[in-house]
Amino acid sequence: MENLKNPIVLQRADPFVYKHHDGFYYFTGSHPSYDRIILRRAEHLNDLYDAEEHAIWHKHSNGPQSHLIWAPEIHRVNGKWYIYYAAAPDDNIDDNTFNHRMFVIENEADNPLEGEWKEKGEIDTGWSTFALDATTFEHNGIQYYVWAQQDINVTGHSNIYIAEMENPWTLATPPVLLTKPELPWEIKGFWVNEGPSVLIRNEKVFITYSASATGIDYCMGLLTSDAKADLLNPNSWTKSSEPVFESYSPNKQYGPGHNCFTVSEDGSSDILVYHARNYTEIVGDPLYDPNRHARAQEITWDENDNPVFGIPVSDERWTPDTTTILTTENSSE
Repeated sequence: MENLKNPIVLQRADPFVYKHHDGFYYFTGSHPSYDRIILRRAEHLNDLYDAEEHAIWHKHSNGPQSHLIWAPEIHRVNGKWYIYYAAAPDDNIDDNTFNHRMFVIENEADNPLEGEWKEKGEIDTGWSTFALDATTFEHNGIQYYVWAQQDINVTGHSNIYIAEMENPWTLATPPVLLTKPELPWEIKGFWVNEGPSVLIRNEKVFITYSASATGIDYCMGLLTSDAKADLLNPNSWTKSSEPVFESYSPNKQYGPGHNCFTVSEDGSSDILVYHARNYTEIVGDPLYDPNRHARAQEITWDENDNPVFGIPVSDERWTPDTTTILTTENSSE
């Protein structure tokens, strides 16, 4: 068991952790100012808490990448680093959604804290609507892209789609709908399926996603496919009827979600990384409450080789009691 101490990083929602063969964990997440992409690295997950933070990209002064930089993810594809993220041209809410699209930057250096990050542009999905929360994974020699996007002909704010990739910034196939918000726990506050993350184990492919509004109702759902199945066939996927990870008031953990997966230092255990708040009373717009902290805990497995996420564990570290955005210099006691 990993001796993890939560939170692993303060005030970084939508956390993403990549464990590289150099022995480092690389961390990114949404900065609460929504104006930059940050990276940290550490040899131990617990050490990400105090790790130096690097701002490796900043929003544009105007145009489609000038507002609300959300949910970056760092991936290694074909020997290069890629960060996928969502950005908007403004802060407006039009037709009940923001105006985000998905973008990617590339770095050829061995260390992503060095070298130059080059913009590869917008990920074109074939239609132009609210789109965000992209992730990518390789399976059986094929690179896949999974993301959330709105279809104006489908009730709700966002659905989860999958496509094959021609290269890390271009899709090779049309989008395939995997899940839309429809169950009671997916439509509280907002009709949302977002934040997909992929875990391949036990000859199965699992995709977790987050549902409902981002307060106490935010929770995680699960899609499962046989690893040998056609992942672009919606019939290959089974959707869990109940959330697999949700708020747990005895531990003061509310709205857990927008997760990713990493592994323990010895590679023997899978680790769930997610964000949650430790209070429910939010003053003003929840989007600008910075205290969704990054957390991590070990996953177990049931007799059918399916993941068991358990309940969100209690905090063991100091967390702020104000909505002031911390700097990396004063983000711990």
